[in-house]
Amino acid sequence: PGAGAPAAGAPAVGSAAAGDGSGAATGGGAATAGGRATGAGMPGGGGGGPGGILSSPTPSAAVTTLLNTDAARYTWVAAAVSSNQAAGYQLGTGGPVIALGGFNGTDPFPTLQGFQQLVADGEVHWFVGSESSDGGPGGGTTSDSGGSDAAAQIAAWVAQHYTPQTVDGVTVYDLSAGT
Repeated sequence: PGAGAPAAGAPAVGSAAAGDGSGAATGGGAATAGGRATGAGMPGGGGGGPGGILSSPTPSAAVTTLLNTDAARYTWVAAAVSSNQAAGYQLGTGGPVIALGGFNGTDPFPTLQGFQQLVADGEVHWFVGSESSDGGPGGGTTSDSGGSDAAAQIAAWVAQHYTPQTVDGVTVYDLSAGT
């Protein structure tokens, strides 16, 4: 093989999670014929490593049941800060979960105004809170690299206008309850 290519019979490591059709998987997970990675990510951490930004939650049966309540009525079963947080809930529920702030919660999408419109239009049922370092509802703060705080603004708005419920240690907010 050429420089940087895996040895014959060795699994390729790379962009399977992006669904490039290579059939490769990273971090020890399996891959489907279409190249989408499945399975455990790095050893010791479900879906990307032990702890930190790459950890996806595995929701309990009670949380999954709650999030799936009337799910067909909504475009989004729930919203969560960061794609890794959203991924765990999406995999657990089988329904669409909007990732606020993109990969790590610092992308400027959606804006607070855009999210408020989604909620007003009845498109998002639940907001799943994640504890931030200051004990608040967020998880989406600006990064040292100058990221957006849109997700943090959304989390703060939700916490200010909706009643939290804690199910198996997870704080959720029913956005269908109105502000």
